[in-house]
Amino acid sequence: MHNGKQTIRAGVDIGGTFTDVALEYGDRLYSAKVLTDYEKPERAIVEALRRAAAQASIEPAQIGAIVHGTTLATNALIERRGARTAFITSEGFRDVIEMRTESRFEQYDLSIALPKPLVPRCDRFAVGGRMDAQGNELVPLDLDGLERIIAAIRVAEFPSVAVGLLHSYRNPTHERAVREHLQQHLPGVAISLSSEVSPQIREYERFNTVCANAYVKPLMSSYLNRLATALESEGMRCPLYMIHSGGGLMSLKSAAEFPVRLLESGPAGGAIYASDVAARFGLDKVLSFDMGGTTAKICLIEEQHPKTARTFEVARTYRFKKGSGMPISIPVIEMVEIGAGGGSIAHVDDLRQVRVGPESAGSEPGPACYGRGGRRPTVTDADLLLGKLDANRFAGGKIQLDTAAANGAVERDIAQPLQGDPVQGAFAVAEMVDENMANAARVHAVENGCELAEYTMIAYGGAAPLHAARLCEKLGIAQLLIPPGAGVGSAIGFLRTPFGYESLRSAVMRLSEFDSGMVNTLIDEMNVEVAAFLRETGHTGELRRELRAYMRYTGQGWEIPVSVAAERFTAFDVAALRHSFIEAYTQLFGHEVAGLDVEVVSWALSLCTVEARPKRIEPSAGSAAPDHGGIAALEHRPVFDARSGRFHDCAVYARASLPRDIRIDGPAIIVEDETSTLVTPGFCVVLQQDDCLLIQRRREGDA
Repeated sequence: MHNGKQTIRAGVDIGGTFTDVALEYGDRLYSAKVLTDYEKPERAIVEALRRAAAQASIEPAQIGAIVHGTTLATNALIERRGARTAFITSEGFRDVIEMRTESRFEQYDLSIALPKPLVPRCDRFAVGGRMDAQGNELVPLDLDGLERIIAAIRVAEFPSVAVGLLHSYRNPTHERAVREHLQQHLPGVAISLSSEVSPQIREYERFNTVCANAYVKPLMSSYLNRLATALESEGMRCPLYMIHSGGGLMSLKSAAEFPVRLLESGPAGGAIYASDVAARFGLDKVLSFDMGGTTAKICLIEEQHPKTARTFEVARTYRFKKGSGMPISIPVIEMVEIGAGGGSIAHVDDLRQVRVGPESAGSEPGPACYGRGGRRPTVTDADLLLGKLDANRFAGGKIQLDTAAANGAVERDIAQPLQGDPVQGAFAVAEMVDENMANAARVHAVENGCELAEYTMIAYGGAAPLHAARLCEKLGIAQLLIPPGAGVGSAIGFLRTPFGYESLRSAVMRLSEFDSGMVNTLIDEMNVEVAAFLRETGHTGELRRELRAYMRYTGQGWEIPVSVAAERFTAFDVAALRHSFIEAYTQLFGHEVAGLDVEVVSWALSLCTVEARPKRIEPSAGSAAPDHGGIAALEHRPVFDARSGRFHDCAVYARASLPRDIRIDGPAIIVEDETSTLVTPGFCVVLQQDDCLLIQRRREGDA
């Protein structure tokens, strides 16, 4: 085994409750999970890296590369903890981020409350000057007006400025001129341009995205600098890469400049991990399920690649309904995220119904059973009362759970208002959170035209393996995989992430009036941008290129992605592009629309490194082990089964001691340091050759 730095890599994931580390040394993975430090998140990272390095019997200084993903930027947006931001926009468009698209996410709610914009009206400034939709200057930039705006920003001492001018995605000249004047008069102020952050059509989404980038930029720049310093003080002077929401790696410098790209970085790592497992088992239809301490994430993975999108929403305020959050127009792995985690707080509402989340106890104070001052009941408290968790073995025995505190919290806030006992209250909490997640999966599947009964679930995250089998029962899914290291799945996914970046440009153009020269210029610009981002990471290996056009029939309001084979366009390629669009449209909607012209709205170019395919494994159904013979159980304890509504005697096994290819019928619990897996009575489990747990619905006649 080599001791060279390049053989040792670490993935670091900061979540709302836990900070996870996965360290890869040779052919082995070592992991650590510590409570997230809200005051200084970098302290928890250093501590977790120390623990993982100690397990591997190495010094932290021997680590050769660190890949980091975090939800800190997302949490800052949700909790409104960003920097006070000034927004400079075009005259007449000062209120765009408040007016939104004027659509109602709840049509019949007469008292609907729209989310407040990140930048209040008093901090928004309008400057004269105008570009048209083709990028031609109609009115020159009003430099005198700009000087007055800069003077107001200086007096108010804004630490960050966002600039979003009309049609700057086609011609950024005015935005760049604004930046030059800002830098000249206000050195040290953080500046974000919409033409660089999100050069896409639709001004509300673009303006909101640049405001979000400016809002979190000082916070994230400070954090990333502190993290780099903290790692260096521990002797870890290795390269530090950030995973972005599109599922690729970027440099620390790029992450500090465009922190909005980090918004879904943690969940993206988990989806990549699930994709790697899907490729190993040759699975083309996968539903990934990630449940941590604060949120649950569900993603569709088809043909071993997660679905992607150009926009997503942060902080949905109205029952997680589409349209009630902040739209962010950046490339992202598409998933549905709900406030359902181990730390999600449960309560009884005015209609005497049990509600779970989105509020979370996090790591401070944490669930009641953590003994850190939390008094409100959470999903973890319910799982403990139902026998799914062992108070003495939680987090590998590092955290002693307080059963009496959990019992008191559930009894006081859930059982008494419903005139039941604590077990009934805990059952209601667990069933409600499972139903919330199942509903989210159903909606996501319907939106994408999928039949979930044909899918395999891959579950990871600290809480997911405890709840995954019940979700499979609710969704009609017959097969579930729990990969090794599932408790720190996102951190492991970071180690499987390619170097890559995606560039976007908007230019609305009918195919009947297609300007090949202009499109080729756009493609050249995107090539330069993507290559520059990859150069910053220091990567020089083989790259895979993908060009997509977002197209629609003329007059339609939304577009669909179409893969483009051409590297540069000629008249012949335009005919092929039309054919590709009609094929994609027919596949989605069942028919084409005759007699209508087609137009391209936007282009996306991505480059990423070519990763080696994992070795293919044939799943093993295993041979029966009557009465679990020959397999030593750690203990037996009663565990509540939601389907039958009663406790069952359940054998508890250590994952590390399970023999391969032997079938164990549920109910059973498989324990490891970072998580526990519950196999319900209707399922059986087999340890595979790669140490994945394959959990399948038991067939009629199984012993």
